[in-house]
Amino acid sequence: MSNIAKAFDHGKAFVAFITCGDPDLETTEKTVIAMANAGADLIELGIPFSDPTAEGPVIQAANARALAGGVTTDKIFEMVRRLRASVKVPMVFMTYANVVFSYGIDRFCARCQEIGMDGMILPDVPYEEKEEFAPACRAHNLDFVSLIAPTSEDRIATIAKDAEGFLYIVSSMGVTGERREITTDIGAMVRLVRESASIPCAVGFGISTPEQAAHMAGLSDGAIVGSAIVRLIAEHGKDAPEIVAEYVKRMKDALLAL
Repeated sequence: MSNIAKAFDHGKAFVAFITCGDPDLETTEKTVIAMANAGADLIELGIPFSDPTAEGPVIQAANARALAGGVTTDKIFEMVRRLRASVKVPMVFMTYANVVFSYGIDRFCARCQEIGMDGMILPDVPYEEKEEFAPACRAHNLDFVSLIAPTSEDRIATIAKDAEGFLYIVSSMGVTGERREITTDIGAMVRLVRESASIPCAVGFGISTPEQAAHMAGLSDGAIVGSAIVRLIAEHGKDAPEIVAEYVKRMKDALLAL
C-alpha cells in the first residue's frame, strides 16, 4: 500500500492544501507543521505557477504573491527536506504540467523521491496524457494522483481502475473556490468508482465549512480543502499558522464524528 493510501486507514481523511511561498516559505513551513499537528491526514503543497488555470481568484492571487516574492521549485524542495524532519503525514505536490516539464520530468520526480514526497497532482493533465508523467513517477516511487469531474461520466471506471494513491473527485465544474452549496451527485460518482476499484476517493473544490466537509466525506473517504485555508493565510499572514491549525482541527473533528 502506498503512503498516500495509508492516509485513509483511520477513518475519513482530511486533506489540506497550501500554496507554497505565500506570504513566504517560512510561514508555509510553520503552517504545514501546524496543520499536521492539528490532524491533517494528507497535505497538498501547491507549487506556484504563473497561469494556474484550475484555480479560482483566492489561489490565483496566492500564486501571484508567492512568485512575486521569489519562490522557486528548488526553494520549495529544500523546505520539504526540512519539513520531513518532523512532518510524517503523506505529502503530495499539486502544480501544473509546465512546472514539472520545464524542470525535467525525471529530474523533478527524482528530487521528490529524494526529499520524501509521496506523489503529485497535475490538474491540467487529462487521463489520456498521464503516461507522459506516470512512468517517471513510478520509477521514483511516487503516486500520480488522478482526478475525476462531473463531466468524466463514461471515463470514471477507466480512470478509477488505473488510479494511484487516491482518487481526487472534483465536486463542481469550474475553478477552485469556496461554494455555499455543492449540487453535484457525488454519491453517484463514488458508486461508479467503487464498482471499478478499491482506491480511496476524496472530494475537493468548494468545501469550506465543517458541515460541508462532513457531508462530502460521508459520501466518500475524505474531504479536501484549499481555498478556505489559503484565504486564512492571506488574511493573517505570518500569524496564520495558529489560526489555520484551529481551522484544520475543527474540520478534522467534523470528520471524526462520522
